Amino acid sequence: MSQQKTAIVTGAGTGVGKAAAQALAGAGWRVVLAGRRQQPLDELAHSLGESARSLAVSTDVADPESVAALFATTVKTCGRVDLLFNNAGVSAPGVPLDELSIEQWRNVVDINLNGMFYCLQQAFKAMKTQNPMGGRVINNGSISAYAPRPNSIAYTATKHAVTGLTKTAALDGRNFNIAVGQIDIGNAGTDMAAKMALGVPQANGEIKAEPLMDVSHVGESVLYMASLPASANVLFHTVMATNMPFVGRG
Repeated sequence: MSQQKTAIVTGAGTGVGKAAAQALAGAGWRVVLAGRRQQPLDELAHSLGESARSLAVSTDVADPESVAALFATTVKTCGRVDLLFNNAGVSAPGVPLDELSIEQWRNVVDINLNGMFYCLQQAFKAMKTQNPMGGRVINNGSISAYAPRPNSIAYTATKHAVTGLTKTAALDGRNFNIAVGQIDIGNAGTDMAAKMALGVPQANGEIKAEPLMDVSHVGESVLYMASLPASANVLFHTVMATNMPFVGRG
């Protein structure tokens, strides 16, 4: 890579975000690590080594001013934004929808939908004005962008909405050399998904353990999507544990 490209990864401190940051840094990208907690960001930045020239920026994606500050810091420090991995997300307790509190609903919407839009908007502002113009955005969808789990209305609704963000932004980015795609992940082996291996409710009411895949495969998938030339885009990419209950009835 003749000039080190810069990627912003939200939710970088753990799980999928951490795996993506590691894969990008390993391929020569400069990675700006964003997340609410500073300590895991600092620890990850240290582990990536000096050659990665990573930057850890405490960010609350649900706060548009915090997101704007993240991008301003990145542009000031790194000069440009070549990639946004729009990854930060949360889930709500697995309770019947009539028992979900308004606060729990709003928290998921604020982070998974509003936060993703705030980051997407700031990425477009940076990518449209930098020279050379353009860049790439990869939104973290989920298998839940296609198929719900029982008692998951907030998470599923926001992930369905992410698909709308992806499609519209992919269209709106065309005139500005901005490619927008989505990665839909099923049962990556993260702390968030660990409960799958212990048994989770199925559509037929059973409780069954589900297989997990190593989260590093997600990082490799993000790197593949990010490494394409500007003339090519993966609009939707699904990576999942092979035997998880998604394809077919279940």
